[in-house]
Amino acid sequence: MQRTGAHHMRYLALVTDYDGTLATDGRLAGRTSDALARVRNSGRRVILVTGRRLNDLRSVCPALDQFDSVVVENGAVLFDPRTGEETLLAKAPPPRFVERLHELGATPLTVGKVVVDTRLPHQAAVLQAIQEMGLELHVVFNRQAVMVLPTGVNKATGMDHALRRLGLSAHEVVGVGDAANDHSFLERSECAVAVANAEPAVRASADIVTRLPAGDGVVELIDELLRDDLARTQDMVREPLLVVGRHSDGAEVVLPPYGVNVLVAGPSASGKSTATTGLIEQLLGYDYQVCVIDPEGDYGAMQGLITFGNEHHSVSVSEVLGFLEDPKINLSVNLLGIPLADRPSFFSQLFPALQSLRIRTGRPHWLILDEAHHVMPPEWVHFDSLIPQRLQGVVFVTVRPVHLAPTALSVVDLLIAIGPGPEETVNQVAQSIGRAVPWPKSLAHQPRRAVAWFPRRDEAPFSIELVRGRTERVRHQRKYARGNMGEGSFYFTGPQGQHRLRAQNLVIFSQIADGIDEPTWLYHLRRGDYSRWFQQSVRDRYLADQARRVEQRADLDPTETRKLIRGLIEARYTLPA
Repeated sequence: MQRTGAHHMRYLALVTDYDGTLATDGRLAGRTSDALARVRNSGRRVILVTGRRLNDLRSVCPALDQFDSVVVENGAVLFDPRTGEETLLAKAPPPRFVERLHELGATPLTVGKVVVDTRLPHQAAVLQAIQEMGLELHVVFNRQAVMVLPTGVNKATGMDHALRRLGLSAHEVVGVGDAANDHSFLERSECAVAVANAEPAVRASADIVTRLPAGDGVVELIDELLRDDLARTQDMVREPLLVVGRHSDGAEVVLPPYGVNVLVAGPSASGKSTATTGLIEQLLGYDYQVCVIDPEGDYGAMQGLITFGNEHHSVSVSEVLGFLEDPKINLSVNLLGIPLADRPSFFSQLFPALQSLRIRTGRPHWLILDEAHHVMPPEWVHFDSLIPQRLQGVVFVTVRPVHLAPTALSVVDLLIAIGPGPEETVNQVAQSIGRAVPWPKSLAHQPRRAVAWFPRRDEAPFSIELVRGRTERVRHQRKYARGNMGEGSFYFTGPQGQHRLRAQNLVIFSQIADGIDEPTWLYHLRRGDYSRWFQQSVRDRYLADQARRVEQRADLDPTETRKLIRGLIEARYTLPA
């Protein structure tokens, strides 16, 4: 489903093993070295991941500057060929462990900065020494080699460190190897390649097996990578697909996590956020970098997202890019500090900057445009000029599709129409892109369900049960925390009705709760009024459940109950200091 443009490469890094993959008998052939240079000239990075120690590697491969990063000792040490800097990624075993291996006759025995190396059949001595000393070490087998490393250290963890330094993620990686200790990083790579001479288990689990062995196989792979960015892998999605919902028979409706765009549309409070949150949680779970453009400050409470910006601080493009340079950061960009009329202009600056970052690093993998009409209204004319290649990895969330720039609708692969009037929502998209929609007579809005339509497929729209996020996000935080809830306000009246103190939002509720007399506070507490208000008016079930627990505890004094209730509110909503 991926539609690659001339400038947008999917695979931005080649990660390769050394012995048996790049090299034969420890030596790197000239044609293999030339092929690595061609990869780097294409704008891609090359990372070497090997079980060898650095000095040992240098003795057989002096030109380490042909790599952007080198991981040695099976993931335990990172070497930067440009600066000559070595970084230990784990602690070495204690000297006594090495002494004990000598005593047990494990020879030959070599000791690196972290790794301890011997050969078969001395694995029994290694395991005996680990057991005797109660050490947290694990044993890695690589053909005849027996390597001892701290638990949790392998080629995959080393690769992750190297990628992060280069501003890339494993989703941009083609990994190539031949032996058992390559499994960890090949499994983590977006595309796993085994050279023809690889061990059977490595070949069996690879996405691609080269026709030629070792260095010649790597050259074969590089030729294809540079020719068409491994186009044949675009439909090979190895990780779990994104589940957007289920048919009435329970069958899953899925999307590949790469190369597609989604439109979530429907009236306010219809469940758009729930559907979007479900997608975001899955993306975060698969280590895709997500950037949410959040005009109303609704995503501040979502786990896994760092929120940047608020009504007092308007974010800048350079600040957003600064955060996203780190592939491990998932960002929610809060636009409350930018006046409504200025948001399309701000986005017309941010959007091309994000596209440039994507061309260079492949990230952010997904862009979530909540209230997309705020930043991309129908009159937004920058779309075509800002997209040098086919846009992908965007979730547009809006009330009505006609409120969006028509070009945005033209790139949608899946429409999720939520709430009443799904037929009108689907028709708005269909008319915009010039498609006729065969609407099934039996299809209508149903509570807790949505209508899905794939505009690029010859299929009628159909009903799905949405996959809902695990964390129920706090909706309209700003309204509940600081706005005017009108008829939904809380009234402190007291046991005799002597007060009529109105709390029109959570900030004022907290202020009154701090100062109200004790009988009034306890009157509402014992009646369960606080949890009822949180449930019915604030519509925050989690807050209501937690407050109910406080209301039911007879062992707390009134001061403690006030502190706990206020603390619960502060944990869910940003209150002024």
